[in-house]
Amino acid sequence: MLTQYGYDEALRGFDASLRRLGLDFVDLYLLHWPEPSNFEATVRSYRAAEKLLEDGRARAIGVSNFSPAHLKKLLDRTETVPAVNQIELHPLFSQQAARETHARLGIITEAWSPLGGSVRKVADPNKSRDPLTNQTIGALAKKHGKTPAQVILRWHIEHGICAIPKSFRPARIVENFDVFDFKLTSEEVAAIDALDTGVRSGPDPDVVHAKTFPITVED
Repeated sequence: MLTQYGYDEALRGFDASLRRLGLDFVDLYLLHWPEPSNFEATVRSYRAAEKLLEDGRARAIGVSNFSPAHLKKLLDRTETVPAVNQIELHPLFSQQAARETHARLGIITEAWSPLGGSVRKVADPNKSRDPLTNQTIGALAKKHGKTPAQVILRWHIEHGICAIPKSFRPARIVENFDVFDFKLTSEEVAAIDALDTGVRSGPDPDVVHAKTFPITVED
């Protein structure tokens, strides 16, 4: 959490998380957001994560919601390239520049809101469209005998993106896994690529700060 940014603060936050999880280590530890107004705290937090990696308490470390500019500022002052950058990414906001930066640096691109859930939370229906009801995606779903969600997840796979959709429904979870028995052609991938609006639906990483997420987790 941004409220726990700083070297000692991040280590204490990690210890508390580990206690709540009942574990001795985690496989992946991420900084949830950059804090542009106090990037020094972001750097100190990442250095704490590097210490956790060195000590074996985290098997890998990474970041979330970092733009290419944020990554450059971070890497100029730290030693470890993030294993992962988890960002808002779906057919209507495909983040091509970020993905190219990740490929160049050897960072795995992980999509949050891979099915466009963030779009559906936008109050103004004219600001963004819903990828699950998009005509192009719907036509491809009909062609392949799949659902729109499965087509979107397959699009992520074709691009080498790690997509983690969220669902509490067992049937939907099974559906989300059933994407390995078909492929999209390069033309079909390009058709979905063309849906990119460049419009972000979630918070803007360039302006977030601790008060953006007033979350308190009891220790």
